[in-house]
Amino acid sequence: MRIASWNVNSVRTRLEQVLAWLEQEQPEVLCLQETKVTDELFPQAAFEARGYRVAISGQKAYNGVAILSRLPLEDVQIGFDALLPNDPDAPGLSEQKRVISALIEGVRVLNLYVPNGSSLTSEKYAYKLEWLACLQRYLAAQEQQGDPLCMVGDFNIGPEARDLPDPERLSGGIMASDAERAALQTALAERLSDVFRVFEPDSGHWSWWDYRSGAWDRDQGWRIDHIYLSEELLDCATGCVIHKATRGNEQPSDHAPVVVNLVWPPEDGEDEDEDA
Repeated sequence: MRIASWNVNSVRTRLEQVLAWLEQEQPEVLCLQETKVTDELFPQAAFEARGYRVAISGQKAYNGVAILSRLPLEDVQIGFDALLPNDPDAPGLSEQKRVISALIEGVRVLNLYVPNGSSLTSEKYAYKLEWLACLQRYLAAQEQQGDPLCMVGDFNIGPEARDLPDPERLSGGIMASDAERAALQTALAERLSDVFRVFEPDSGHWSWWDYRSGAWDRDQGWRIDHIYLSEELLDCATGCVIHKATRGNEQPSDHAPVVVNLVWPPEDGEDEDEDA
């Protein structure tokens, strides 16, 4: 099973590019962020015509997440409050459309668009930290359900120096501050692993290139689009790649797709104890 994540920065603007990429790559699942469209105007028919089921949570002009799947979508959950009905902060933090999940072949696929935060002195930064704290509570509740978890999305955080083009200058600033990184690691706990780093330890691999300052031409990107797997899925992963070439399209998204390959469901006996 191939699961992909792509911040498309407006699904209607980038529709033909997304359809062309789907035709070429044929992933079973594609999670989109920053769809920037209300649910009734989402181009659902175009994806259904190509064999994809669609689950969406959108809003006008901002944010928005969607899951496209060739496999059945079950138990679709939208917003933090889907799992945290008694959390006083979850309803307010769910007003911006940033969280959607579904069960696909027994895997809980969770698609996130983490707030950017704007700057360390902005109220949006405080909102980002509050949002990440709620994510930690949400993931703890999800763990209690026991489903294997694949969490994908635009996290708007470069977790380590190797995820930044100029760590000396950028570390400590927005998307690379100690508080953001610590909040993300607290949310991940011991359960979730960054699958890209299992296969590629080196720097120089970016998923986002700012439209400003010629970042693409200079290849000065960041790795802020991630895929995290729970242990049982990590054992089934055979690769994780960033499809950098899409950033070279005409009128591209500023992000590139990230794709993980899973051997799932495991073959009979594959997950059994060899000493049993």
